Amino acid sequence: MKSEYALLIMDMFNPFDFPEGEKLCRRALPVAKNIRELKKTLKEKDVPVIYVNDNFGQWRSSWSDVYQSCTKEGKKGKEIAEILSPEEDDYFILKPKHSGFYQTPLDILLENLHIRTLIITGIAGNICVLFTANDAHMRDYNVIVPKDCIASNEKKDDEDTLHQLSSVFGFPTPPHSEIRIKK
Repeated sequence: MKSEYALLIMDMFNPFDFPEGEKLCRRALPVAKNIRELKKTLKEKDVPVIYVNDNFGQWRSSWSDVYQSCTKEGKKGKEIAEILSPEEDDYFILKPKHSGFYQTPLDILLENLHIRTLIITGIAGNICVLFTANDAHMRDYNVIVPKDCIASNEKKDDEDTLHQLSSVFGFPTPPHSEIRIKK
């Protein structure tokens, strides 16, 4: 697989078992469908997919433990997790805090894959996506954040985040269907 791009899918495997979790889950469901479409399009162009997910304080867990716990019957995030089920050639990084870079091997993986541009998607737009985009900027990556592939608790939070990403950082925030990359 040779691409200068990578798709980051942030925190979409989530039990949504926190205050306002139900609201975020409802907002994240259409986003999951958009991310699935984007993932399919990008994989056709050999773009690697990297799931970057919270470990929920479970220090002995693996990515499959996180995925399995979110797909159990009765979990609010089950449908979202199933929509975005990882494929055999996808990468998975567990993170302890908000940024996908903080105390994770993401930098090393991106360097090894020769990635220069990150397409960042996921939840929560105003926290984990924003912090990861900021840290990517600090590391001189190009960043694209598709505006219909992030969700926060409130629509206004997404609007404010997208405004900051485009006006402060200069990152493009097109809809996922307008992202064009060369193979």
